[in-house]
Amino acid sequence: MVEGSMTQGAGQGPVREMTAGWSPAVAPGYDPTIRDARVVSQEYPEEYEEYTPTEVDLPVIGSPGPLFVVGDVHGYLQELLDALHAQGLIDAEGHWAAGPARLWFLGDFTDRGPDGIGVIELVMQLSAEAAAAGGYAKALMGNHELLLLGAHRFGDTPVHSQAGTASFLAAWRLNGGQPTDMERLQDHHIAWMSRLDAATVADGHLLLHSDTTAYLEYGTTIDAMNDTVTGVLQRGNAEECWELFRKFTKRFAFRGESGPQAVRELLDTYGGRRVVHGHSPIPYLLDEAGGEQNADGEERPPVVEGPHVYADDLAVAMDGGVTMDGRLLVAQLPLLP
Repeated sequence: MVEGSMTQGAGQGPVREMTAGWSPAVAPGYDPTIRDARVVSQEYPEEYEEYTPTEVDLPVIGSPGPLFVVGDVHGYLQELLDALHAQGLIDAEGHWAAGPARLWFLGDFTDRGPDGIGVIELVMQLSAEAAAAGGYAKALMGNHELLLLGAHRFGDTPVHSQAGTASFLAAWRLNGGQPTDMERLQDHHIAWMSRLDAATVADGHLLLHSDTTAYLEYGTTIDAMNDTVTGVLQRGNAEECWELFRKFTKRFAFRGESGPQAVRELLDTYGGRRVVHGHSPIPYLLDEAGGEQNADGEERPPVVEGPHVYADDLAVAMDGGVTMDGRLLVAQLPLLP
């Protein structure tokens, strides 16, 4: 299948009730105004002072802990808290509880759900707490981070699209942008998102957000590609940023007969033995987005049991379709039979 994009706004389910009265706990010494969300307390080792949202070469205390990944969150803060707690990664108060464990978020923190900014603040908080505990919690850039950044920075500035003239703000609204997220967006959120890498390799897994080969257009090594993406955001050209967003919104490259070869192209270029991605909800990958009907003829939400392994076992899909009454997935890698 030729990779492409679902209709804009597809997968946008009903907005669930916002978590009442919850606000992310703050780790001792955590300063949310620091652009790289680093730990600033004198109680922590000096090595953590250069901590960034995606840096993985941190000092490891003892053996590396287990590796976990989180699929698309899209503002569903309570579902994220529940899923992380179920895996033992946080305690009942929302604090990091997994010691040296390693955690990667695959992007798309905002839009469609009720509290995208709350999700970002939780990820920033866990990043500081995990680093202090000898582990790490890191995040990658999703296409909805690019969309929110563009809507904030460029607003209704016209950009050229395949369908004619468009704007970031119009696309953000069409794709589930929440006014409350835009109202609460602050400089430290913007700085943090702008520094996220697009991909990384961990324990032989190539982690990225989108199931597309468009990453290859931005660099022949993973470091070069990440630097190029960061450079696009730093230059702040609306057309260039729109092209980046458009390419990272493509999907379905790993489905069908040509899917395994597309995965191998990424692995051969960037490293790793298996791609782990979010972006495309598993029900769409399985052509089950409509769900089944019950005895009364009413449509039931799609059933997502867990991550979807496909493309000759070379790809793992982690978007459980939380926006369409599916599941917010958190899984330990490697996946065991």
